[in-house]
Amino acid sequence: MMKKLKVANIPGDGVGNEVVPAANKVLKTISDIHGGLTFDFTDFPYGCDYYLKHDAMMPADGLDRLTDFDAIFLGAIGNKALVPDHISLWGLLIKIRREFEQVINLRPAKVMNGVKSPLATPKDFDITIVRENSEGEYSSVGGRIFRDEDEIAIQNSIFSRKGSERAIRFGFELASKRNKHVTSATKSNGIVYSMPFWDEIFTGVAKDYKDIQIDSQHIDALSAFFVTHPEKFDVIVASNLFGDILSDLGAAIMGSVGIAPSANINVNGKYPSMFEPVHGSAPDIAGKGIANPIGQIWTAKMMLDHFGEEEIGRTLLEVIEDVTGDGFLTPDIGGKHATDEVTDEIIARLKKK
Repeated sequence: MMKKLKVANIPGDGVGNEVVPAANKVLKTISDIHGGLTFDFTDFPYGCDYYLKHDAMMPADGLDRLTDFDAIFLGAIGNKALVPDHISLWGLLIKIRREFEQVINLRPAKVMNGVKSPLATPKDFDITIVRENSEGEYSSVGGRIFRDEDEIAIQNSIFSRKGSERAIRFGFELASKRNKHVTSATKSNGIVYSMPFWDEIFTGVAKDYKDIQIDSQHIDALSAFFVTHPEKFDVIVASNLFGDILSDLGAAIMGSVGIAPSANINVNGKYPSMFEPVHGSAPDIAGKGIANPIGQIWTAKMMLDHFGEEEIGRTLLEVIEDVTGDGFLTPDIGGKHATDEVTDEIIARLKKK
């Protein structure tokens, strides 16, 4: 049976305009190889350049235009030399996440063949961080009052039982398909209301998964363990802020933020999920043809998994690691190959599978 996926491309800013087309080429190759799967890509020019022309990161009906797609494939958002980050992110990236109810953010980190980790003796770690993606420390509740030396800024963290339990349970379900271990990121010894609340929910959900080992670590110690013993972790469940910090640290111990993928998951089926690499727009190398396509292509693998094409996704990741293992690396990870060269090598090896 033919499966046709409608995908909204938002290359966005900087290197997004190079790595999204590269990943599209890989997905089209997969479609050619596996006749039952096709992709219908539609490009949307939303981003900082759009803002400079229209005073908005996307049109007023931008979300309506995206609603009927099966997925959103995003490259990178931001160019603070042109548009302040709080405008670019909240006007597009976070707007999509919030209004499309993409309540889970998934970010894997693993040892990649051929990619040198900054860790002196990296062991074979393979971690997935499940980040609550809709509330927590990034809730837009608060404000500023007074001026000058009397000025006060208030930022409220919002933790709902529904949102916290949803993310934690998602982590347990994921761990049941992996190595059956879940670690909770907390800070209940310093944050006296929200984190004990999170801990209580974690303990309660764990009772429904008797076969899964659990662990709870304060975020400061957990960050240290990422550097000293990352191989000890399987699935980590975390609040919005803690998950954000840990996932960037995960990318760092892999060897480059340029290879790190992520997925923003809508779990109720009302709206499309969005798939984006962790790296930013990298304006310093944009247009030079040396951007690392691995993060975007690995993100494509996560999109395949999301649509039940896990076998194809596994094959794609194996090919990626074969390519990096044989030294086809971009400059950010110590290589000398261009974006197109790495992409074309992945495509050539996919055709041999």
